[in-house]
Amino acid sequence: MTTTAQSTGTPETPELKKVMGPKLLLLFIIGDILGTGIYALTGQVAAEVGGAAWLPFIVAFVVATITACSYLELVTKFPQAAGAALYAHKAFGIHFVTFLICFTVMSSGITSASAAAGAFASNFVIGFGLGEGPGLALLIALSFMILIAAVNLRGVAESVGLNVVLTLVELSGLLLVIFISFFAIFGGQADFSRVVAFDTPDDKNVFLAISTATSLAFFAMVGFEDSVNMAEETKNPSKIFPRTMLTGLGITAVVYVLISIVAVAIVPVGELAGNDTPLVTVVQTAAPDFPISALIPFISLFAVANSALINMMMASRLLYGMSKQGVLPPFLSRVLPKRRTPWAAILFTTVIALALTSYVSIDPANPIAVLLGGTTSLLLLAVFAVVNVCVLILRRKPVEHKHFRTPTALPIIGAIACLYLVFPWTSGRPVDQYLIAGILLAIGILLWAVTYLHRRKSGYGGAAALDTTALKVVAQDPAKADPAPPRRDNIEG
Repeated sequence: MTTTAQSTGTPETPELKKVMGPKLLLLFIIGDILGTGIYALTGQVAAEVGGAAWLPFIVAFVVATITACSYLELVTKFPQAAGAALYAHKAFGIHFVTFLICFTVMSSGITSASAAAGAFASNFVIGFGLGEGPGLALLIALSFMILIAAVNLRGVAESVGLNVVLTLVELSGLLLVIFISFFAIFGGQADFSRVVAFDTPDDKNVFLAISTATSLAFFAMVGFEDSVNMAEETKNPSKIFPRTMLTGLGITAVVYVLISIVAVAIVPVGELAGNDTPLVTVVQTAAPDFPISALIPFISLFAVANSALINMMMASRLLYGMSKQGVLPPFLSRVLPKRRTPWAAILFTTVIALALTSYVSIDPANPIAVLLGGTTSLLLLAVFAVVNVCVLILRRKPVEHKHFRTPTALPIIGAIACLYLVFPWTSGRPVDQYLIAGILLAIGILLWAVTYLHRRKSGYGGAAALDTTALKVVAQDPAKADPAPPRRDNIEG
């Protein structure tokens, strides 16, 4: 006896494999938040506020935690892949808004991974003394992205397993910096008077300087949002997500604050400001006769590799999830039958990443500072503001299972705080960041128009949120799926 799907010639779409428990999810979140940011942003934050570099990290942690609570309510309420784009899709039911948010989040992930690939290649060439030829570095960067895709295609268990190793390496490196700094502090090499001293740029008052520094530091705290795209591959997500995400945020916040304090206490702010490798400078100053500083560039290499892996995993799951929702073409939801990984979405995002990597400078200074530390933070803060609003709107759509519920005041505060850090007159962001963001959004609008026309012609998807009950049935048993593509009569609202 054949199933409905088989009789109509429609291949079954297997579920994603659930392999992540609380421990793997915790390491995933910690590894994603630590990432590239802390290895490059400490000096830039110090350049804005002077020795009080720890304060912007604390403010960024508070804003991130408030927004994380909104994510927790939504991911435990709707434990599906696609994250912010899915929530906007359910809240507003406007294809244009959903597509732009999907494109914005995906672009931030792919651009971050591409820039990380360039940083990986640069560190690899310098660390192994292979010379400074740009052709070799580009070849290494492209090969690195292909390797990331292969690991991603192999399976989420393998991807998360590699994430565990890389997270432990980069966390060990940061703890090493802290411990070496403590020895220097106990040896009388520190000057804690610098830790409470504000030294702001001439064109900014203290409040605006803190806002600008927080905008930079916030990039170091993002990453928790990537984990919600792994909801369909997490065991019992409605139960384990809240404690795991908040624990991961707390651990990384403690590490960041300690790093920023010891860095300023040991190294004068003038030497940190604008320094591309501030942690190397801290270790060399704290223990000049100790050769351990030679390991820091290699640990940084592992950190950027971890960032690239997690961002590419997030981007592929985002496309997969939105394809299941009918917002993107259905071929992007195709899954390998045996490995149960979204192969079409992985290949699609990898092609884009390879193209971006070819045009991103191999010198990590500008790409990381501008794209990762600036534009990516700007785009994600705008998305976070939307997510905070979605929480309030989606409370009109109850679900049958228990889920996390954040206090009503927090999403309101979170939306206001995120928008405050987006606007140029309050955040002090340079114009270049808005220019880059505007170009990306313009490309997104163009792609939306193409997708919309194709959607109308082919008949898949719709202008509002898909029936999530029907999607759940399809995910649990593809044989029960309606063989016809979803049309407007299958759409809510």
